[in-house]
Amino acid sequence: MVVSHIVFAHSLVVSTLGKSMNKAELVNVVAKATGQSKLSVQNTVASLLHSLTAALAKGERVTLVGFGTFERRQRQARFGVNPQNPKQKLKIEAAKVPVFRAGQELKDITDGKAKMPAMPKSVAAAEPKKEAKKEAKPAAKKAAAKPAKKAAAKKSAAKKPVAKKAAAKPAKKAVAKKAVAKKPVAKKKKR
Repeated sequence: MVVSHIVFAHSLVVSTLGKSMNKAELVNVVAKATGQSKLSVQNTVASLLHSLTAALAKGERVTLVGFGTFERRQRQARFGVNPQNPKQKLKIEAAKVPVFRAGQELKDITDGKAKMPAMPKSVAAAEPKKEAKKEAKPAAKKAAAKPAKKAAAKKSAAKKPVAKKAAAKPAKKAVAKKAVAKKPVAKKKKR
């Protein structure tokens, strides 16, 4: 589902920008197309690329039906020519290289033989609601965690009498300052 959004967003950007697109532009376009936050889309794209890279490093093949296949191939050792000195031969070592083969649907859309399928409106409309619920839950957990952290801090302070005395001294100074500040106000009311 995410890949279809990325492909859709890519076609939007390429048609508007023309030449090329970087990762940040891809995140912006996908966020605009899906209604998700840029941070959420950035995390999704980063996770997708990380998973894809990890799979290729293991030698696995990743196939996205209609889009294409990512795979790792072994390139044999060979001799090349130094472009600055064509008479000099260079030995190029064997290497494992990533390869992408475009799927038929992507080829047809790129060639103009097929139209880009429209992104489903229900998917774009439903995802922001789920996103809002997901973002609300961590906020509630953080709010609930703050009192728990304060309680834990109080317990640890109670176990350590040295820390409690050190913390109590600044508190007395603050109380004394507040009392001094209140006395002139009280005198003004009596007059």
